[in-house]
Amino acid sequence: MTREAGILLPVSSLPGPYGIGCFSRYARQFVDWLAEAGQSCWQILPLGPTGYGDSPYQSFSTFAGNPYFIDLETLAEEGALTRQECEKAEFGTDPERIDYGKVYTARYALLRTAFARQPGREDPEFRRFREDNRWWLEDYALFMAVKGRFGGRAWTEWDPEIRLREQDAVERARRHLAEEIAFQTWLQYHFRRQWDALRQYANEKGIRIIGDIPIYVAMDSADVWANPELFQLDAQGVPTAVAGCPPDGFSATGQLWGNPLYRWEYHRDTGYCWWLDRLGHCFRLYDVVRIDHFRGFDEYYAIPYGAETAAGGHWRQGPGMDLFRAMEGRLGRCPVIAEDLGYVTDSVRQLVRDSGFPGMKVLQFAFDSRDTGCAADYLPHNYEENCVAYTGTHDNETAAGWLKGIPQSEHRMVREYLCDYYTPAEELYRPFTAMALRSKAALCVIPLQDYLGLDNECRLNQPSTVGKNWRWRVREDQLSEALRQEIEAQTRRYGRARNG
Repeated sequence: MTREAGILLPVSSLPGPYGIGCFSRYARQFVDWLAEAGQSCWQILPLGPTGYGDSPYQSFSTFAGNPYFIDLETLAEEGALTRQECEKAEFGTDPERIDYGKVYTARYALLRTAFARQPGREDPEFRRFREDNRWWLEDYALFMAVKGRFGGRAWTEWDPEIRLREQDAVERARRHLAEEIAFQTWLQYHFRRQWDALRQYANEKGIRIIGDIPIYVAMDSADVWANPELFQLDAQGVPTAVAGCPPDGFSATGQLWGNPLYRWEYHRDTGYCWWLDRLGHCFRLYDVVRIDHFRGFDEYYAIPYGAETAAGGHWRQGPGMDLFRAMEGRLGRCPVIAEDLGYVTDSVRQLVRDSGFPGMKVLQFAFDSRDTGCAADYLPHNYEENCVAYTGTHDNETAAGWLKGIPQSEHRMVREYLCDYYTPAEELYRPFTAMALRSKAALCVIPLQDYLGLDNECRLNQPSTVGKNWRWRVREDQLSEALRQEIEAQTRRYGRARNG
């Protein structure tokens, strides 16, 4: 296998003037920076539209894109906006933190202005996009329009006739909300054309995009509202059980995610049609797809709906290799990364082996005293070639923050494994990152914060918390020539540089 390296940075974390990272010139500059640093991959987080909590893992659609990422400067160049309108809008004042409230208000106002000037109805490219994506786009655009009509409330709180998609109510909504439906469709068109252009630019520079999809979809999504038969719901659309994780050394009550669970027997009987549509859509957007919570395909944890914690759940059988054989039958052999973290059983390990997909190795987990018996799996000398090595993921502390906060016993374990007793504590993130790069893993992906040596103020997400996550942004000056040279030198030193 070819040794490669990449960097993890969400699109939202890119620099730029309008409150949140997007498909802008700054994104193309970052691609250039990656290529010049010898990288092969840019790993991002899910690109779906987000709601309360701003989590990319709780999206209004597994197929739609987040309108926040539409580049306003591109719309200005096309005559739909003016630069003065963009510069006058209030997006927040901190270049290192996203103010989602201000971004929502300012960006949607500008996007509605642009739509009013250029609705695109006569554009043949727009019509082609609408036809090619009708199979998901119509339901999504209607869902968002009705959600707006109900003040943003979850679909489970809508009036019964539209909540349960009675035919007359759906047809009436399509007529009365036609203009809003057109706007939502226009947003998806511009999202896709800008994203496709950015991905093409990256590919031409030799950079592959690693996308990310959650195994589950959000309860408040077009996916569940439009396709209730796919999920474990009762006749009124109420879940009978929801997703989560059992209690472990990290949480005494487990994790209660609340996502609806799949009705896997229905998916099997339909040849996994919806899942194959979903995966096929992902491979049209990305070059490689990381599937979050891969162990849920082996067994999934079901928690009774209404439970206050995850403690009362139990394991049920997932589809296993049956789904991935169907995927290969329709889509061919696809590049997938299996997120096989957490409580991993022998049957999960076997599923990853049978699939042939590379699993994930997170270096921080190798030195965790709360380990449930698998810490040795994450020590670099135990890595197999067919895996992806990380210092940490979007859910972990930054390397510098983690090294600063771990107990002295764990800090000593890191020092002993590195055979490094002299590097100052505040610089230890450097040899720690290098340890992942020199591992046997075919691909090594490092969060940008770990190259920058940033502390936990720049952490992306702290699971089971709301209100402070997904906000960090890198400053343009942090993507310096000195850092690029340092990364390129390390990448080359450990045989991972794209240009040899």
